[in-house]
Amino acid sequence: MSAELRTPTVADAEAIAALMAACFTATFGHLYDPADLASFLDGLTLERWRTELADPAFAFLLAEVDGVGVGFAKMGPHSLPVEPAGPMIELRQLYLLGSQQGSGLAARMMDRVIATARDRGAGELFLSVYVDNVRARRFYERYGFEEIGIYTFMVGNHADEDHLMRLAL
Repeated sequence: MSAELRTPTVADAEAIAALMAACFTATFGHLYDPADLASFLDGLTLERWRTELADPAFAFLLAEVDGVGVGFAKMGPHSLPVEPAGPMIELRQLYLLGSQQGSGLAARMMDRVIATARDRGAGELFLSVYVDNVRARRFYERYGFEEIGIYTFMVGNHADEDHLMRLAL
């Protein structure tokens, strides 16, 4: 039962949307008023996923076990409040179902994310991570990401504090 990594297509939008909702809710859902969580997730429409999957400015990765999605990563153009030194890309999401955490799959995904960023000519890879998500921060730090600032991430009307992180490629 080994995981496969592949580049998804627009046809995978429903699977990615479901993964995002499941992973985000499992990891962070307890932090928010249900209305804020619903507002955030409702903004991640299927049409939005389809549009981004079709847009060459974005790069996606889908992890599957036995043909069923268990995780995904999404990279996209500059949106965070950072000042890149040159060509850059952002890791917007990297999510993995709890059943796959600790399996080594996240590392395989991150290796592919970094390779994709380099292949696209990026000199820097940026991301934001929730300040209390210590496990994720340690994961990114193992790859050489460094904290460069603070970012306010909105979930409905709730403001979270995220660390901005940068990896020189």
